[in-house]
Amino acid sequence: MSQDQFFDLKTLSQYSCLSVRTLRNYLGKLPHYRVGGKLLIRKSEFDRFMDKYRVVDNLDEVVEDILSEMKESA
Repeated sequence: MSQDQFFDLKTLSQYSCLSVRTLRNYLGKLPHYRVGGKLLIRKSEFDRFMDKYRVVDNLDEVVEDILSEMKESA
């Protein structure tokens, strides 16, 4: 069963390891739902939102930098 879940800010904070305050600061950009006074965020929408912040290091560049530094210090 792979139902998409809704998280309140406290649960999303636990899931994401971000504070409730930080999550509140992103509400202008983060898709969310307001049911009565309760804020809910769909897990799949949060995951897509976080993809914008993904950092991918280029391993080849890192290896070249290390090798270059090793050659300079030798």
